[in-house]
Amino acid sequence: MIKARVIKMARKQFYLFIGWILVLVSCNQNRVFEKYYGMEIQSWNIGDTVSFEVDRNLKYDKAVLILKYNNDYEYRNLYFRYILSDSLGKELDSRLINVPLFESTSGKPLGKGYGSLFTNYDTLPINNEIGFHKIRLVQYMRVDELKGIEAIGLKLIKS
Repeated sequence: MIKARVIKMARKQFYLFIGWILVLVSCNQNRVFEKYYGMEIQSWNIGDTVSFEVDRNLKYDKAVLILKYNNDYEYRNLYFRYILSDSLGKELDSRLINVPLFESTSGKPLGKGYGSLFTNYDTLPINNEIGFHKIRLVQYMRVDELKGIEAIGLKLIKS
């Protein structure tokens, strides 16, 4: 009798585990592109350009910037410029973006994380009909080294 209960409980746990795996897998099927650029010295130099090459035929509804940063980042926000270009290098769009990383009053990190590492997701105002091939990101904080930036990622999502 006790053995049957243990087996029944183990089956329930197994099916619950499989269910969670299916939920996690199905949640990620809307991602059509995702890449990260890791900063080797955990800082973003003013001369460094982060570039992502994308298949211009990808269909997506939302472009998301992913910033991984730590407590060494000294500012409340991050200004950067994105530049979209086609396969021939012709510039299609360029915008200056401000991403808040810490609350202005309390200084609490706005990204998700634990300890001293945080991840911030911010939607980029990119028109998905542009059909860009490359996106370049350049920091615009007027300092030579932005300490505390560990990685930058780009995710394109289809709803």
